[in-house]
Amino acid sequence: MRELRSSAFWRAVLAEFLGSLLYTLLGLGASLRWVPGPPSVLGAALAFGLAQATLVQTLGHVSGGLVNPAITLALVMASQLSLLRALGYLLAQLLGALAGAGVLYGVTPAPVRGTLGLSALHPGVGPGQGTVVELLLTAQFILCVLASVDERHDGRPGSAALPVGFSLALGHLFGIHYTGAGMNPARSFAPAVITRNFTNHWVYWAGPLLGAALGAVLYEFALCPRPRSLAERLAALKGEAPAAAAVAAVTAAAAAAEPPPEPPTAEPLELKTQGL
Repeated sequence: MRELRSSAFWRAVLAEFLGSLLYTLLGLGASLRWVPGPPSVLGAALAFGLAQATLVQTLGHVSGGLVNPAITLALVMASQLSLLRALGYLLAQLLGALAGAGVLYGVTPAPVRGTLGLSALHPGVGPGQGTVVELLLTAQFILCVLASVDERHDGRPGSAALPVGFSLALGHLFGIHYTGAGMNPARSFAPAVITRNFTNHWVYWAGPLLGAALGAVLYEFALCPRPRSLAERLAALKGEAPAAAAVAAVTAAAAAAEPPPEPPTAEPLELKTQGL
């Protein structure tokens, strides 16, 4: 609960709200069909990728610029985000996406709105197939995110913006034909609420979240494991300062290993005389 009293926590939550609003507005807006014919796959992929890269660059030093519940889950599983902060981010991301979709609905002419960029399966793709596609797309995205922000390899939000954006755009280039390339439950949730269309909507939660979990486990425990103890991981999930947690753990270990002090022994009395 210490985080709730921190202004940095609320700034980060606000950043996730604004970032999700802009991500949804810009990405879904680029997916709309303004002229007859199929929408531009390249245009939509670039829009989502550039939006993600821009927000990582802009908000990375405030909240990380996650704007995606799948990334939030991955960071929790990697013990890089506290549970309380993750909950705040999740609510901000969903509400921000809803606000962005609402703004897009309000400023777009009715004939152009269509399904407002709703994530939908291709007619020949079943829900199970769609879930696997979303899982794989999100897993590769999460692997890129974790590798790009890994401080052990000079990972910084600014340097991560470009590869993260490219990874997201790559997923869209492949996945739009199959599932619409959700890769972000908040981005899929918002147009579903606005258009009241939840057909196969569970696919766009199950696939990305399972993919995020898979990517986090692969990177954190197989590809590039961190030498962290269970106590350190639990401290990170509780939002405790790493240094304080490490000091507490060392102190506790030292206290347990230190033998009990021996009872003091009485010193022999010494007769002292003063010169007269």
